[in-house]
Amino acid sequence: MTKNSELSHTKNRTEVIEPLQLGNVNELNAAIYADELIQVSNRFSINAGLRLDFFRNQYENLLAAPVSTKQASAAIVSPKLNLYYTFNPHLQVYLNTGKSFHSNDTRVVVAQGGRQILPPAYGSDLGVIFKPFPKLLINAAAWYLWLQQEFVYVGDAGVVEPSGKTRRQGLDLSVRYQISRHLYADVDLNTVKPRAISELEGQNYLPLAPTFTTMGGLSLQTANGFSGSLRYRYIGDRPANEDNSIVAKGYFVTDMQVNYAKKAYNVGLSVQNVFNTRWKETQFATKSRLQGEAVPIEEIHFTPGTPFFARLSLTFFF
Repeated sequence: MTKNSELSHTKNRTEVIEPLQLGNVNELNAAIYADELIQVSNRFSINAGLRLDFFRNQYENLLAAPVSTKQASAAIVSPKLNLYYTFNPHLQVYLNTGKSFHSNDTRVVVAQGGRQILPPAYGSDLGVIFKPFPKLLINAAAWYLWLQQEFVYVGDAGVVEPSGKTRRQGLDLSVRYQISRHLYADVDLNTVKPRAISELEGQNYLPLAPTFTTMGGLSLQTANGFSGSLRYRYIGDRPANEDNSIVAKGYFVTDMQVNYAKKAYNVGLSVQNVFNTRWKETQFATKSRLQGEAVPIEEIHFTPGTPFFARLSLTFFF
């Protein structure tokens, strides 16, 4: 439950010129789930499951005169079926399939009376888990996701708009390696092609949907209390609008963590953005008009990413 969820047109971020959305949100999600693992043979197993989700949404619109409260509810059933085949202790192949859904903003749910607000999503991934030797683990998969309705949040209006059927298909790779007794390395790489199904080629990009991401790093864990990590995260350039004429720039940011722990205390040093990289965190293609411009211009609006920041902490345990 949230109170006074607000989106307003402001001046200097403090003076409210015009409230666009203001209200109290009360949302409930209850679910029940059944799952069964069937061991067909020593090498082949089947995992089947069924999940029922129920949503109740209530919105009190504080801008209405008089103040009004509306509510709506909806439910959806999501089955899954997963297959696993183990060739030997070092190699397993799997196929995961299932149905899920895309949830929605309460303000949209109550406006539509709970109808068509939990569009189903169908996905599958075919993968392999490979352990060529004891200190190395590799997981690779090809996957596909089909969504009946892609919901897009329109920040300037504070509403969520439907944008039609979409699909995503991609490849994932995860590698874990133990370098020494105390030092570990890991890397995850993900590439994907997200597209709108019903749009023309070249006009069917999904704004801000990532096309390539990776993260990883080094982790240290010793027996005498020292631990730490040096990790990176990267997201590539991605379309910011439907025809890819505006691009949201990617970034590469590195963070570091060092800890020394004893039974009675813990000393920690956390450093964000170790190399003080200039990066854009939230990015949107939005129309704006500056003083002196004849017409509004659609371009990237962004929130600057966190610069170099270090924090030292000391914790005592009683």
